[in-house]
Amino acid sequence: MPGYELVFILNADLSEDDFTRVLGKVNDQITKLGGTVTETNQWGKRRFAYPIKKQAEGNYVLEKVQIKQTALKELDASLKMSEDVLRYLFVRENS
Repeated sequence: MPGYELVFILNADLSEDDFTRVLGKVNDQITKLGGTVTETNQWGKRRFAYPIKKQAEGNYVLEKVQIKQTALKELDASLKMSEDVLRYLFVRENS
């Protein structure tokens, strides 16, 4: 399975429990699609250069993920539907 880096920004207004819950939902979706999360780095709150969905800052998370390319469409749709995920980006790692 190819490796990807998934960077996503969560709403900064989330409580610590809600942040953990949303992060768990993203990870559960990845494993449900047959992938694995190999590493998670929480970068913390950062201020945006411009507002995103009327928010001035967000919680950044970087995850290294092993997942099939065909499952990315479903994960993409799931992240788009989440109101707590402000932005996200998949980057394929070089093998």
